Amino acid sequence: MTAEIRITAEPIDNQRCKFVVSVPVLAGGVRRFTGADEAKGSPLAEAIFSLPGLDVTELIVSGNIVTVVKGSPVPWQAAGRAVGNAIRSTVTADVPAVTPAAKPVSGDGLAVNDDALYEQVAKVFEEQVNPMVARHGGRVELIDVQDAVVMLRMGGGCQGCGMADVTLRQGIEGMLAQFVPAVRGIVDITDHTSGANPYFQASKK
Repeated sequence: MTAEIRITAEPIDNQRCKFVVSVPVLAGGVRRFTGADEAKGSPLAEAIFSLPGLDVTELIVSGNIVTVVKGSPVPWQAAGRAVGNAIRSTVTADVPAVTPAAKPVSGDGLAVNDDALYEQVAKVFEEQVNPMVARHGGRVELIDVQDAVVMLRMGGGCQGCGMADVTLRQGIEGMLAQFVPAVRGIVDITDHTSGANPYFQASKK
């Protein structure tokens, strides 16, 4: 609030963009919102889902990273400013921008044990994912599993690579869907701007 908040937009594709904020947005864990109803009670999510013309379909918040998925064809060069303003105004307010997720009720048969999932995902990373990306000089680090959402960080040749999102979406997501179907989503918390070939500069389709 005293220092200027910097927000960097890193478009992943036409629908998905990662916003890196210079201050923490969510103190711990991951929050994933898939609609305005889920956003209630979290000012940041409410603001982003209510942005006109974007048709936001998903929002994932982890640490200082806000990932927005939109259904609108509006390019991120035009949409980014509105999202950035929504982030800045809610982060500087006197109330938390994002409220922690409610814990699932035990005994409902739907609650997922994140510790057990972590072990399963770690095994897939060790036996399947890292041998695959190692061929390109990369490595993928499992950071955490929160509410069945996997947090990971890419390193080596994967950091800043224009094909990092292809690896993430087609390779890692496919492996987890096959071996650990209880996983609900993936959040890449890599700072790709500090890689050798910053990802947001890639012009690949």
